[in-house]
Amino acid sequence: MTLADPKPPLIILAGPTGVGKTELAIQLATAFGGEIISADAMQVYRFMDIGTAKPTMPQRSKVNHHLLDVVDPDAPFNAALFIKWAQPVIEDLYQRQKPIFVVGGTGLYIRALLGGLFDGPEADEALRASYREALSVHGKAYLYEKLKNQDEQAARRINPNDAVRIIRALEVLEISGQSIVEQHRHHHFGERCYDYLKIGLMMERQPLFDRIAQRTDQMMAEGFVEEVHHLLAMGYAGSLKPMQSLGYKHIVRYLEGLHDLPTTIQAIKRDTRHYAKRQMTWFGSDQEITWFSPEDRDRIAQTVASFLSNNVSLVLKEG
Repeated sequence: MTLADPKPPLIILAGPTGVGKTELAIQLATAFGGEIISADAMQVYRFMDIGTAKPTMPQRSKVNHHLLDVVDPDAPFNAALFIKWAQPVIEDLYQRQKPIFVVGGTGLYIRALLGGLFDGPEADEALRASYREALSVHGKAYLYEKLKNQDEQAARRINPNDAVRIIRALEVLEISGQSIVEQHRHHHFGERCYDYLKIGLMMERQPLFDRIAQRTDQMMAEGFVEEVHHLLAMGYAGSLKPMQSLGYKHIVRYLEGLHDLPTTIQAIKRDTRHYAKRQMTWFGSDQEITWFSPEDRDRIAQTVASFLSNNVSLVLKEG
């Protein structure tokens, strides 16, 4: 069997952090006899459980999860590796007639899985060097403003602090004369490897922000500080990419004595809200997503059942 013909059906469950994807995915996978592939850029790391909101062991005992705890915090991981590891899992689940739920908030991983990686034009080292020099002299804000002026749609999708992606977007625009967003879009439509249903979970911002605050407090109560302290004691430097991720970098600074605990907690809540807003912007631009409230579980289940019924090779388990 190849991945291209026939195309395995995937149920994609996406949405911002804290909206309730994990709980709903477990309910759906249980009801339909399926398994879950995590599309979360942080949950791949071992020893990083609390701060990544990784499914608990009791939750994992209900449904098989894939691509959790697959690399150490000092090992590289990216969208290319995600695709490399996810594809054989998808093939195996498809052969075993298991409904496949791809669940997570890392939009890049989901897009790469469905449409393949976009390389774009080859790097122009001289041009890239000039942007790096501008970065060192003028800072990220200068380059981001330049991107906003030249390619507004790319700027809307890129974190103002992500200098690597800002430079790449500027480089692609100057080399090709076309926005990197347009090139991604054309590439996506050209390489569809799967049949898929995209379900998005969304709620009003204030209730979502309240949930984020509550979850942050819960993480602290469960031992988030102790988790980061243990990682540092194991020799994983605070400068590692995973240790500079949301929440972890804040706790590292607290343990270094740079901030007190109340300030740290408020900073985590604030930056998680900002991250959720960026996720909403990313997923909100995807016209293929059908949006639901997390409470709308019956309609979501009906939508999944209808999608799976079109793939007669999959036998649904009565829930």
